[in-house]
Amino acid sequence: MSRPAPHLVTLVLLTALTVLTLNMFLPALPAMREAFGVSEAVMGRSISLYMLAAAVLQLVLGPLSDRFGRRPVILGLLALYVVASVLCLLAENITLFLIARTGQAVAVGGGILASAVVRDMYEGRVAAAKLSLIASAMAVAPMLAPMVGGLLETAFGWRSVFVTYALLGAGLLLWCLRDLGETHEGGRRQRFQIGALLRARLFWAYVGLQALGVGTFYVFLTGAPFVAADVFGMGPAQIGIALGTTTAGFMLGAGLSARLVQRVGPIRLILTGRALPIAGLGAAFLYYSAGGIWVVPLFLSTVTVGIGNGLSLANANAGALSVRPDLAGSASGVNGAVALGLGAALSWATTAVLGASATPVALLSLMLITLMLAMVMAVLAALWDREETGVSNAKTP
Repeated sequence: MSRPAPHLVTLVLLTALTVLTLNMFLPALPAMREAFGVSEAVMGRSISLYMLAAAVLQLVLGPLSDRFGRRPVILGLLALYVVASVLCLLAENITLFLIARTGQAVAVGGGILASAVVRDMYEGRVAAAKLSLIASAMAVAPMLAPMVGGLLETAFGWRSVFVTYALLGAGLLLWCLRDLGETHEGGRRQRFQIGALLRARLFWAYVGLQALGVGTFYVFLTGAPFVAADVFGMGPAQIGIALGTTTAGFMLGAGLSARLVQRVGPIRLILTGRALPIAGLGAAFLYYSAGGIWVVPLFLSTVTVGIGNGLSLANANAGALSVRPDLAGSASGVNGAVALGLGAALSWATTAVLGASATPVALLSLMLITLMLAMVMAVLAALWDREETGVSNAKTP
């Protein structure tokens, strides 16, 4: 490497930019709708177009970084991000704003390529531990981003959010110019070989495991507010606190994973992370099926979903990136795109089901189905890893 390997904080910041760009501007949407004189549906395209572009970019940016290296792709994305943020700031009509906002989706590259950089630098359990550390640090961002965005909009107006985006992008670009060394040694010689990755069944087991784990979280976020309001009469502030239960659980699980993975191995943590929420949600399902009316068991059970995801998702990500280490960028991109697509589909299905019956039993049933499918993927990953390596990943360093 011509420059030193990046510090872990650099990878955390790259991942944070992805979350902040998605969430921080949300409290400003009503003011932006009024400023542009459009409907809620039109303003909502700033979210849907962003997510569509992010899904497509994840499939493209990973292979590009395998071919040309991590550093030039990340630096190019950050430069484009600054330009898109400035255009959002200066936009005087909704068309230009939506185009520029869609361009901000290049921020997604920071998250997927940060994972690839970790896999370039570390192997096995060490890579899983580093990814768990990043995940535990990043669990705070979804909670803080809307709060910061709301404060900015209240104090300075909605355009201040995009000033902040531009400054964050520029600052991170300057930091990466100094700190981000190239970690993919064969990057500039690597050909596009994504087909070899897509034919690996172990890769798809890890991808399915991670996507279904994230999907369970999307089901909860989509359905819990309806159940909390319609069945338990909870207000917006109470619902907000209740939704944070999974995030708190995730922080705990990811922290435990970072501490334990090198001792017990990723497969054991993955299987534990899938079994724990099945037990927790299963107990709550039985309680409400028997006519229970107390709200606490619902959100106590969903804490186990967060803990389970914290224990398993970073380890599944490390496993997917390790199937073909030379194609870690491509693996990270496919992994992210599948998780985003499945999450959107499960959100739609949750809305359709709970629109007819917004009950704890219906919500828990949907979450249990996705969790049991994730457990199937976890078992397949454990079996196929043993077949392909000759030993269990739980026992190898």
